[in-house]
Amino acid sequence: MKFLRLVILVLVVFASETVLAQSLREAVGKYCLVGAAVNQWQSDGQVPKADAVLAKHFNCAVAENCMKPEVLAPAEGIFDFRVADKFINYCQKLNLKVNGHCLVWHSQAPDWWFTNGYTASPVSKEVLKKRLIKHIKTVVGHFKGQVFGWDVVNEAIMDDGSFRKSPYYNLLGEEFIEIAFRAAHEADPDAELYYNDYSMAGAKKREAVCQLIKNLKAKGIRIDGVGMQSHNGLDYPDLTEYEKSIDAFAACGVKVLITELDINVLPNPEGFGGADIAQNFELQQKYNPYPKGLPKDKQQELDKRWLDLFKIYYKHRSQIGRITLWGVCDENSWLNGWPIAGRTNYPLLFDRNYEEKPIVNKIINIFK
Repeated sequence: MKFLRLVILVLVVFASETVLAQSLREAVGKYCLVGAAVNQWQSDGQVPKADAVLAKHFNCAVAENCMKPEVLAPAEGIFDFRVADKFINYCQKLNLKVNGHCLVWHSQAPDWWFTNGYTASPVSKEVLKKRLIKHIKTVVGHFKGQVFGWDVVNEAIMDDGSFRKSPYYNLLGEEFIEIAFRAAHEADPDAELYYNDYSMAGAKKREAVCQLIKNLKAKGIRIDGVGMQSHNGLDYPDLTEYEKSIDAFAACGVKVLITELDINVLPNPEGFGGADIAQNFELQQKYNPYPKGLPKDKQQELDKRWLDLFKIYYKHRSQIGRITLWGVCDENSWLNGWPIAGRTNYPLLFDRNYEEKPIVNKIINIFK
């Protein structure tokens, strides 16, 4: 009888470990953090199916919007952490590490940052610098010890390798990046600090980002990682160039982070490119061909693309510190509304009912 009980116990333990292994958290998470972007409805606890997916498959998360400057700093001298604090609490309940996104971005920044009071005249260099430092130190200080790493600066470099002519750059030059990284480190010396951008497989942007890393390091400024946003498509980016960027950033002595991973399966309008959220095109039927589901051949093409990407991530597992999907399931992906509103896209690993797609197990097998 004792022997039978022992056999049953061993089988139960084995079965439990087998179940646990059937998740991204257990398979991919052996090598790096694996996470997803969470929206406010989810972090407010209104979507139990999202809770289940996050708890099973992920070990970290990033807020889709509630930690961006326009949300946290709606008016000068006012900080509103209510929604962001709920997000932090939500992640703690699900045992998810939190990545902060983002401190400095030309988009989704409050308008008052760049104006002189309530007038239309532009703010001075000195005032913008003070506002920038105050925001970063207040925000990073508020979340000190609760956020393991910050996307300090987001999308400051153009595809041609030049600096984006944002209000920050126009007033402060490239020094605004140094200011931001120094302020973030001073506010929380234990937090990791990252630069994050899209179209990172491009040779000119790759070279410019590597130079940025070297310049910061040469000045003794902390930078721990580079985020490759990875808003991919079925035929872009060129995966050879994508791998070159992983190697190039790792060679600069920083972690490589796959930060906003998804795959667009829909046809793109003429003139579309990159991930600039200012792009906006008119809805036409030809740009929304799969409103009732993907045909078999298109699903197979999408599955192959997922496997090609994750084979690269496994190959470079010693260089990659985190893989983050930009959303939890297809239903709440931003790609349903950008760059064309009203489309039906299928860019993530979980369907509109928060069910695992068959490709998830194939990805898990790569990392076993």
